[in-house]
Amino acid sequence: MAPSTPPQSPPLALVTGGTRGIGLAIARRLAADGYRLAINGVREKASAADVLQELSWEGAPAVYCQGDIGCSAARQSILQELRSGLGPVSLLVNNAGVAPERRVDLLEMEENSFDRVLSVNLKGAFFLTQQIARDMITAVQGDPAFRACIINVSSVSATMASIARGEYCMSKAALSMATLLFATRLAPHGIPVYEIRPGITRTDMTAGVTERYDRLLQEGLCLQARWGEPDDCAKAVSALARGDFPYSTGQAICIDGGMTVPRL
Repeated sequence: MAPSTPPQSPPLALVTGGTRGIGLAIARRLAADGYRLAINGVREKASAADVLQELSWEGAPAVYCQGDIGCSAARQSILQELRSGLGPVSLLVNNAGVAPERRVDLLEMEENSFDRVLSVNLKGAFFLTQQIARDMITAVQGDPAFRACIINVSSVSATMASIARGEYCMSKAALSMATLLFATRLAPHGIPVYEIRPGITRTDMTAGVTERYDRLLQEGLCLQARWGEPDDCAKAVSALARGDFPYSTGQAICIDGGMTVPRL
């Protein structure tokens, strides 16, 4: 009698900023899709316990990797935890991001705000991707059946100017270029890289400007006159990770209700 083949572990997904908002919605979808989950955030582990328990109830064990991805030492700690027993990451979702603490005119932007936003939104995502991409290449070389994918959560602000949030816009524009760069570099290894660009989405980040966006939506800001919900983005990530767009590496998908459609 031939020996039985040991069961394969479910694929591992790392979702940065995965304890709330768009990141949590993505984690929920991926749990339902059968992924094991590593969730990153900056909060203390105890404050993420409910989220981890919820995601585990969905059928996939979840672990919490605490750390500010904008900090090199924290990134190394996250990577060490992933590599120490969780296995290679099959799916990286770069979702963690911060907005300026204060919205100020472009001519009044302070350097410390620029550094803070670019550190998390761009530098952290770039160098985390760099390290995990190396692990993905090694995994693919060791097992051609290993499937890997990287998805960056950018924003319509990558192409739409907002002079009260200049540092945020620049960070997202640069993240879009990072998507193109990694898609080009990793294509020979069969690792697709995608980007989603949320529009006006109901999260903690937009809570303070709800009234303003309610008015703009009523005035026709988007073709579909409603707020985006975090699960709108999660559905797109799920489809990309599943391989529903196998011939589209490097592409950006706008989840914005038609906000960025040019109109006369």
